[in-house]
Amino acid sequence: MHESPHSRVAWVRAAAALFGVAWGANHFTPLLLVYRGELGLPESAVTSIFGIYAVGLVPALIFSGRAADRYGRRAVLRPAMLVSVLATLVLMLGPVWWPSLYVGRFLAGVASGAAYSAGTAWVTELSSPGRGARRSAAALSLGFGIGPLLAGALAQWLPWPVELPYVVHLALMAGVLVLAWRVPETAPALARAERVQWLPRPAVSRHFLLGVVPWAPWVFGTVAISIATLPALLPSHTASSISTPVAFSGLVGGLTLPLGALVQPIARRLAHAGHLHAPVAGLLVTALGLAGTALVAWHPATPLVLVTAVVLGTGYGILMVTGLDKVERMAEQHEFAGLVSIFYALAYLGFAAPYLLAALAGGASYAAWLVIAALATLATIPLMMLGGQPLTLPSADGDRHEPAVREP
Repeated sequence: MHESPHSRVAWVRAAAALFGVAWGANHFTPLLLVYRGELGLPESAVTSIFGIYAVGLVPALIFSGRAADRYGRRAVLRPAMLVSVLATLVLMLGPVWWPSLYVGRFLAGVASGAAYSAGTAWVTELSSPGRGARRSAAALSLGFGIGPLLAGALAQWLPWPVELPYVVHLALMAGVLVLAWRVPETAPALARAERVQWLPRPAVSRHFLLGVVPWAPWVFGTVAISIATLPALLPSHTASSISTPVAFSGLVGGLTLPLGALVQPIARRLAHAGHLHAPVAGLLVTALGLAGTALVAWHPATPLVLVTAVVLGTGYGILMVTGLDKVERMAEQHEFAGLVSIFYALAYLGFAAPYLLAALAGGASYAAWLVIAALATLATIPLMMLGGQPLTLPSADGDRHEPAVREP
């Protein structure tokens, strides 16, 4: 099925919303070094400010997925874009009153959770079959990656390091709001008599529980290890020799996440070659990235950090497209956003990986625990084989993703 010119424009506009919100979620990361230095924040405060994002994100993911299935995609994504703008405005108050960083990060989590479930479903339904997973994953990955890359560069080399990156995001969101505000709805609101289940039916299926759940946390686990663990493994004398530490922090994220977007066409071809090809490839690359991280822990070197970030980003991209493709195949339209939100919630559990590794390692070798993590990743491959082939569920009119588009 070929896309009409109208559909081609519509999915780009919806993807712009995902891109803008993802940018706002991650441009904060390289600024942590600036806040630690300029505001004198203790390490415990920096860690908790970074982590409170998840406190807003996970409940928003779950509730917004259900809301998007019941009330429509636009009814959820419009407020999410506005909350993303509000989060950035609140973060700008950080140098004046640093506790506002907690509020801003919490709001960024809420905006992200709402946008990712509704926006992913919206982009997929505006796309021809088989293309939606790659497009929504690419929009998120590019936003995740370009945001910190540019924020790190701005904070490193231009004035107003804790204000200018936020101004750029506000300017971006002004354009995104204009583009995405009136994108046609694809999932009309359900009648009051109809019910949307809290737990979508495919979420309890054998294929989802065995074929997706065991490896889903590695979607963002790869990203978290690349951004949080890899640079921290450099010894202090090496880290201090990097003349642009804020930009370097942004570079690691900028390599990991956009690489995930670049490999997604390959991931899509793997997904359509056979239901085990893509996840097995993703897990093999992820295990290789974890082994590379173990090598960094054993023999720290800046070039090795950058190469390993590329490998982890490749694993991230393959697993992200694989998961979204499987969700697209399993869910009907009235449960699609809900299942997307569950997949993202599982994926975001991976952000705990650096903290778990740090807790387990203690005084022992990081390298040993990273090798164990690589082996555990490979151990999920047999579980996927027990999950069986996912079903492609047609919609009521027989066409899985021919959206029921209505103009605003």
